[in-house]
Amino acid sequence: MQEAVDASRLERLVARHKDSVYRQMVRVCGNRTDAEDALADALVAAVKSAGDLRDQEAFRGWLTLIASRACARSRIRDRFHSSLSLSELESIGFEPPSVEVDPYAESVKGNLKACVAAAISRLSPVYRDVYVRREIDGERAQIVAGELGISIASLKSRLHRARKLVRESIDNDVACQALDA
Repeated sequence: MQEAVDASRLERLVARHKDSVYRQMVRVCGNRTDAEDALADALVAAVKSAGDLRDQEAFRGWLTLIASRACARSRIRDRFHSSLSLSELESIGFEPPSVEVDPYAESVKGNLKACVAAAISRLSPVYRDVYVRREIDGERAQIVAGELGISIASLKSRLHRARKLVRESIDNDVACQALDA
């Protein structure tokens, strides 16, 4: 008997509030078709969860909230569907970048890194420390100079000399010259 009362109570609540919730959904959703769909989704959800409703006076707000969420989901779904698919983009000439790894490019990059590392290892410690901290680690000149106990001018001079030595080392290394070819 209790279930029949709940069902009839739910019917009365729906009949009493569905028109006002529908009018609200027309404003929220922006058109009548989406408002009808949102209200229908809300009514289905309300029937399924009718047992959770404790206060009949809160039914309209509860139904409005459910319908508003259904409307928001519909908008998101519409935006998602209106975006171009990858095949559509390709048909108008757009080519997405390849995510595949190019073994040749990776090999060249690895060889270049090895050349630079070898050139840095050939530097004397005075130049290597300045070069690594400024060029590789990106530390500020004032910090490096202060920790090394030298002036900024000395630091800049050492860095300039280190850069020149690295370039010369790479240019003179036979393995590195093959990278230019």
